[in-house]
Amino acid sequence: MTEVRIIGLVGLPEVRPGDDLAAQILQAAVEQQLTLEAGDVLVVTQKVVSKAEGRIVDLDDVEPGDFARQIAERWEKDARLVEVVLGESARIVRMDHGVVICETKHGLICANAGVDSSNVEKLGTVALLPDDPDASATAIRDRAAAEAGVDIAVVITDTFGRPWREGHVNFAIGVAGMAPLWDYAGAYDPAGLELKVTQMAVADELASAAELVQGKLERTPAAVVRGYDYPKGDGSLADLLRDPELDLFR
Repeated sequence: MTEVRIIGLVGLPEVRPGDDLAAQILQAAVEQQLTLEAGDVLVVTQKVVSKAEGRIVDLDDVEPGDFARQIAERWEKDARLVEVVLGESARIVRMDHGVVICETKHGLICANAGVDSSNVEKLGTVALLPDDPDASATAIRDRAAAEAGVDIAVVITDTFGRPWREGHVNFAIGVAGMAPLWDYAGAYDPAGLELKVTQMAVADELASAAELVQGKLERTPAAVVRGYDYPKGDGSLADLLRDPELDLFR
């Protein structure tokens, strides 16, 4: 691989609950005169997936419980938002500096269990993560195979902060049609040293690379990565989650 292209898909309409997101993405490619090719990776942001799947909550419909009110009072947060976050969490990892770090029901560890109020259509509403991001990716991939006749991989992404470093990056939270890790164990470096544990999170790298053309305000929620020979396989988000017994930071 000497060249990889990243092509943003522009012109998608505002996605609403019940919309056929896969059809909208495929139509955007047609209108952009972009023909999907076998081996492409379609990278789609979580927000439009959540919107299409109806994973939107109006905070006016939320009645916070006592625990949510306690957290909200301590950290000067909206108790209704805290209640939604708690409902999406398997456990609270840490609360400090006004930040609530949670483990989601998917096993992701992130701020506010992935609940987000940005880039939603109406103020006072929040978007939740898809119930099953892998299934969301598979549905889009299957639709592309059926209608465009191509075998592609799909990555669903979300924006996370990172320990030890400033700034946010896009991570993969769902995959279909690829192995999200490239395992170099058993390979040899140029000096002849056998690699023992090196694994590259290529699905995360694809997610971050695609964000360069998607941005946060450009209304480009999907992108095609072309020219990357990703590892084939039936991967899932679970492949990217470290076993708690091997996690030194739990």
